[in-house]
Parts: sequence; structure tokens; C-alpha cells
Amino acid sequence: MAKTYRPYVPEQDLLLPPSLRDWLPEDHLAYFVSDLIDQLDLSAITAVYDDEERGYPPYHPVMLTKVLVYGYCVGVFSSRRIQRRLLEDIPFRVLAAGNEPDFRTIADFRKTHLTALQGFFEQVLQMARELGAARVGRVALDGSKVKANASKHKAMSYQRMGEKQRQLRDEVTQLLAQAEAADAADDAEYGADRRGDELPAELQRRESRLTRIRAAKRALEARAKDEAAATGKPVESAKPDANAQYNFTDPESRIMKGPDGFVQAYNVQVAVDEQQLIVGQAVTQETNDKKQLIPMITIIAAQSGITPTQLLADAGYCSDANLAAIADTTIDPYISTRKQKHGERPGRPGPCPRGPLPKTATRVDRMSRKLHTKAGAAVYAARKAIVEPVIGQIKQARGFRQFLLRGIEKVQGEWSLVCTTHNILKLYRLYG
Repeated sequence: MAKTYRPYVPEQDLLLPPSLRDWLPEDHLAYFVSDLIDQLDLSAITAVYDDEERGYPPYHPVMLTKVLVYGYCVGVFSSRRIQRRLLEDIPFRVLAAGNEPDFRTIADFRKTHLTALQGFFEQVLQMARELGAARVGRVALDGSKVKANASKHKAMSYQRMGEKQRQLRDEVTQLLAQAEAADAADDAEYGADRRGDELPAELQRRESRLTRIRAAKRALEARAKDEAAATGKPVESAKPDANAQYNFTDPESRIMKGPDGFVQAYNVQVAVDEQQLIVGQAVTQETNDKKQLIPMITIIAAQSGITPTQLLADAGYCSDANLAAIADTTIDPYISTRKQKHGERPGRPGPCPRGPLPKTATRVDRMSRKLHTKAGAAVYAARKAIVEPVIGQIKQARGFRQFLLRGIEKVQGEWSLVCTTHNILKLYRLYG
């Protein structure tokens, strides 16, 4: 007797149209994202289309918002990859409800509404509070380098620009002389109305490169003057360091040292509470975290509406000036004074010193003593379980290691979207 199987007829049409709500389990992330987006204020996005009457009707902005946000939740950031998922992936198809926008539409939507999407961060945090997330108390702070959408090989130092500028200037002079000689020879042989394009094209290429290098030098010189003004040094005599870098693909990115060596990158900042919700986020061009402590405290208050009671940070944020500034707040800081080896306490190496601190002790010395105590070390140890997993979840689990957009303003918008979707995932796991 032949084996009996369950019916399998790929060519058979469905008698009734299927319901999209039956394609996924009710507790699927796609439905959670859809329901959450429905509760957000999207007026900043939808208002753009209210008075637009030209061309074909656009795709619904709520649909595109849900598709984009879900894509960032599941680690699908590229507009081309999202378009492919809209054809192949059930959750994307459910959210799009049969629509199939192409990658250019998705990319343009993200760029057009980046500021509005950035505003979702505060809205989602507020929703977390309404759902029952604890108020901000203890917060851990960390920074990480995320690659820019630019290669470090497209960067040039200020010194190299001068050398290349002189080289190109000499080449342009030689080409002009060759062009004049060639023109004179052609005029003598063929007449004054003959036209030759070979040398002018070569000349134009070099002139174009020379123009770009001149603009890059001016940008570095302006940056040096801005830095001098910020530190109170004379602006007139400020000159760029010979090794100061300018990237021709994304001039606002910087060469930074990351886990994989020196890369063209931005420095992203996150402040995370004990539920691993991001309560403050920002992007900076600074190559280290030293100047980010006080700005991030301000950002936490602005984005979450609350000042933390305790703040934990690694040695990258430690300086006498930072400790003096945070002492003027109501925050109880636990900031490592030195890089630690595995198992070490975050204060000075060796056993905890006894007795009163000398009168000459600096603020850094006092913080070191605080972290060397059993209670201080226990509080600081919580940092690794609060903020470091969040960086890992974003970079490793979701695979966000490089920005798709260029320029500090657009990068800030994209980072805000990444942090927003991290919080959405946390809410889904807590309350979904």
C-alpha cells in the first residue's frame, strides 16, 4: 500500500483570500511594532503629504514607517535589503499589506523624514514609562566607535594636502605649457580653427582635484581656528596639525581607533538604565569620551525627562574637570580612574589604602578611594551588566557596525533610530 501524505498541491488557488493576521502568531514582533507605531504621533511625517497633489498617490507613510522601523529592529538596515525582504519575508509583507515599494522609495523616505524619526526616541521612552518601566535611577554610560559610510583610504592629512597641491600645481603648469605648444604646432600645421581635446581633458581632471584639495585645506584650517577659539587660544595663529585628516567622502567623520584598529568613524554615546533601556543617546566627532560626560548628563535629562541618581562610567570619562563638574549636580558618580585588567577593582592598583586621604589628594584620588571600597566596587561592577550588553546587542546581535548615511546630522538621526528600535525590542521582551 502506498504511503499516504498530507495534501500538497502547489498549483491550487485559495478559495477565499487569506487574512494577513493569520500569517504570523499573534505575539510576533511585527504586530508589536505595528501596534506601537499606531500609538505614536506621526503628524510630522504625514503632514508632508497633506498638500501634495502632484504625481501618483504616494505609498502610505505609516506603512513605510512600520517597514523601516521593523527593519532596524531585526538588523535589516539597507533599503535594498528591505526591498528584497518585502518580496520574500512574511513579517515584512504583513506590515506592507501587499505594497512593494522599491529601495529608492524606502531610502528617500528615510532621508526625508530623518528628523521626525529621530523624535520617536522620546516618544518610545515615554511609552515605556506608561507601560510600567522603572524611572531612571542608576544609569551606565559608554561610548563606542561606529564606522562611517566612508573609507579611511579616502582621507588625506594636512601635510599631504600641501605636498599634493604643489605636485598638482606643477602638473597643471606643465600641461598648460604642453597645451600651448601643441596648439601652436597644430595652428602651424592645420590652421587656427583646429580643436584638440586630449590635453584639456587631462588638465580639467587635475584642476578638479586641485580645487577639492584646496577646499579640504580650508576646511581643516577653519576647524583648527574653531578648536583654538573653544580653548581660548589665539585664533589668528591657529594652524592645523600636520597629521590632521580630511575625508573626501564624508568630511564630518574622523579617523578613530576602534577594536579593529584605526577606522573612519563616529563616536556614539549611550546612557542605559538598569532595564537596559537607552535613556540618552548622541553622536560626536570627538575621538575619545573625555568631553562627553557633562553633555550626556544634559542629554539624559532632555531625552528622558529625568536626572539619574547614580551614574557609572569607565575611565574614558575620568578627569579632574569632569569630577568637579559632576560634583555640582545631585548625581552620585562612580567613574573608573584607570583602565582595569580582568578582575581588578576600578580604583588604583593594589589593596585599598587605609586612613584619611591627604589634603593634597585630587578629585581623581578621592574617586579612586571611593571605588576601592567594597561598596563602591560593588556599585561600579553593575556597569558591565547594564551598558556593555546593549552595545553588544546593537553591534553583534543586530549587526549595526556602519552608518548608511553621511554627515553628522544624518548620522545622529540614524543612530537615534537604532537606539529607538533597541528600546522597542526591550519593550517587546518585557511587555509584548
